[in-house]
Amino acid sequence: MPTTGSTAPTFTLTDQNGVSHTLSDFRGKWVLLYFYPKDSTPGCTKQACDIRDAWGEFEAHGCTVLGVSTDAEKSHKKFEEKYTLPFTLLADTEKVVVKAYGVWAPKKFMGREFLGTLRTSFLIDPEGKIAKVYEQVKASDHAQMVLSDLSALRAH
Repeated sequence: MPTTGSTAPTFTLTDQNGVSHTLSDFRGKWVLLYFYPKDSTPGCTKQACDIRDAWGEFEAHGCTVLGVSTDAEKSHKKFEEKYTLPFTLLADTEKVVVKAYGVWAPKKFMGREFLGTLRTSFLIDPEGKIAKVYEQVKASDHAQMVLSDLSALRAH
């Protein structure tokens, strides 16, 4: 998993509209790269809607939000439309980016173990360095935590 101060692993993925995005496209901007397990599940919906509800503040900070899961573009499109999500959802169906960021790992649910995406976020600075890593993210207060950190980091 990349650590604070390290260069964010680059990638190219398609979004919910089939448009290709490369991390370097966002150089010069703050980026919240957030990994989530699955579209339209309770925790992931709560997290996405929390970010959506704080969207104006992310925009005010000049912060791009990129959500990443292993779901396909079509699933992302339904998720975006159902909850009116104003940010980009990237489809990592080949699991290349979740592995590069170290968030594809063993998980347990109801007594069974399986591989899945850990709810983890990376705040990336305008130079492409990891400014902050958020592990074991709580879906409900994540946006405010990131915005608070973003305010402090931008003030320096």
